[in-house]
Amino acid sequence: MIRKLFAVAVVAAFGSLAVAAEIKSGPQSGEKVPGPFHPLNINGKSAGEKNCLFCQHGESPVAMVFARTADDAGTQKLIKALEKVTADNAKAEMGAFVVYLTDSDKAEKSLKKFAEDAKLKNVTLAIDNPAGPEKYNVSKDADLTVVLYTGRVVKVNKSFEKGKISDKDIDAIVSDVSKILPEKK
Repeated sequence: MIRKLFAVAVVAAFGSLAVAAEIKSGPQSGEKVPGPFHPLNINGKSAGEKNCLFCQHGESPVAMVFARTADDAGTQKLIKALEKVTADNAKAEMGAFVVYLTDSDKAEKSLKKFAEDAKLKNVTLAIDNPAGPEKYNVSKDADLTVVLYTGRVVKVNKSFEKGKISDKDIDAIVSDVSKILPEKK
């Protein structure tokens, strides 16, 4: 009996640790997106310039991602999935951008190459400082922060540690895009 109670207590303790370990990063569901910031755009119509992607997309539905690792396979899969879902929702004027939070000089070259190789036309890649834009509260523990918003209000926020995004997570994010699209009549 004592062993069973001990086992239940251990499971409960570790279960609460797993919940506590969840990363809170970026603006949360129901919050307004904090506003303008000007990362260096790697591709897209403002390639090579500092441009406000938040301003560019206005009230439209947007997938905004903050990433820390440029060559991560999971992040690249996510970007390719966002490229497709953004193209599929062009009529809704959906936008998507990925802001890499790094001070690495190598990042710009590797991101340009990735954008070209992946033939990105709908997802803009950009670079900002390692802390991320002021007021966005991007956690240093999050390798990926995915924010889906419309009308500048967050509908979905998901964060991942380095190497922890799975194909199932990417599918869930693509599915969650429906939460930011206008209702079909």
